[in-house]
Amino acid sequence: MTRVLMPLHELPVGSSGRVMQINATGAARRRMLDLGLTYSAEVAALQKSPTGDPTAYLIRGAVIALRSQDASQILITPAN
Repeated sequence: MTRVLMPLHELPVGSSGRVMQINATGAARRRMLDLGLTYSAEVAALQKSPTGDPTAYLIRGAVIALRSQDASQILITPAN
């Protein structure tokens, strides 16, 4: 079975997926892991700001905002 990977910033509002890979390094990677973005964590896109960036995501019961630049480093598989 082939899994389709997509960057988190491409996840449409109202959709969800599971974290498969984080391509960030150093402090940025540590921050993402501290926010709960670990392997197989479920992430849901809640809403975009009026300007389109950042986007609010629901991760492990907490709502966090990520800029597109940061979210593009997180690869997910969309939920069916």
